[in-house]
Amino acid sequence: MWCAYIFAFLAFISLPAAINSHDPIIIVAWIAQTFLQLVLLPIIIVGQNVQAAASDARAENDHKTLLAIHTLTSEVHDINQQQTEILKILEKRSNV
Repeated sequence: MWCAYIFAFLAFISLPAAINSHDPIIIVAWIAQTFLQLVLLPIIIVGQNVQAAASDARAENDHKTLLAIHTLTSEVHDINQQQTEILKILEKRSNV
C-alpha cells in the first residue's frame, strides 16, 4: 500500500504542469496515464492478493470439509456392511 502512496505523491508532482497547460487532452492524459496507472494499479494488485488469500483459505476449508465427509461416509458404509453381515447371520439362525 505504501507503493500507492509514493506513486500518488509522484503523480501529484506533475499535476500543476498538466493543469497550467489548459489543454484538456493533456489533463485527460495525466489522469489516464499518470494517476490511474501509477496509483490504482498497485491498489488493484493488493486487492487481488487479499482476494487470493481469502480464496485459498476457503479452498483449504472446503478440502478439510470434503475429507471429513468422505471419512464419515466410509465409516457409515463399513457400519452398513457389518450390519448386513449380522442380518445374514441372524437370518441363518432363524431359518435353522
